[in-house]
Amino acid sequence: MDMKLALVVLPVSDVDRAKAFYEQAGFHLDVDHSAGEDFRVVQLTPPGSSCAVALMRNADAAGSVSGLHLVVEDLVAARDALVAAGVAVDEPHHYGETGQAPGVHPERASYATFAPFADPDGNGWLLQEVRS
Repeated sequence: MDMKLALVVLPVSDVDRAKAFYEQAGFHLDVDHSAGEDFRVVQLTPPGSSCAVALMRNADAAGSVSGLHLVVEDLVAARDALVAAGVAVDEPHHYGETGQAPGVHPERASYATFAPFADPDGNGWLLQEVRS
C-alpha cells in the first residue's frame, strides 16, 4: 500500500503575511478558502513538489515547525533565485568528514549541502542539494 505525504500544516500567527512570504518564495497557491470568521484554509505547493503546506492560524504554536527540507538539484541556483525574490536564505554549508563547514560540498555530493531559511514566524526550512 502506497502512503504519500501530501500536506504539512504550518502554524502561523498571520495567515496573510505567511501566504505572501510563500508566494514570494515561488510556492503555488492551490487554495484560499474561508468559511466564516474562524475557518480559513490556505494551501500552497513548492515548485515541482507533490507535497503542499497548509497555513493554520495558531499564534501559540507559530514558528514551531523546523527541519522541513526542499530538495533541489542545484543548491546555489535555488538559493540565488530565492534571494533574488527577497527571501533571506543563509549561506550554504556542508557536512564532510570533519563535520559542518561553510560553502557547498567540495565534490557537490548529494545530501551533503544545505542552506537554511525561515518564514516570518520562524518555521524552519533547509534547501538540500541532491544531484542524483
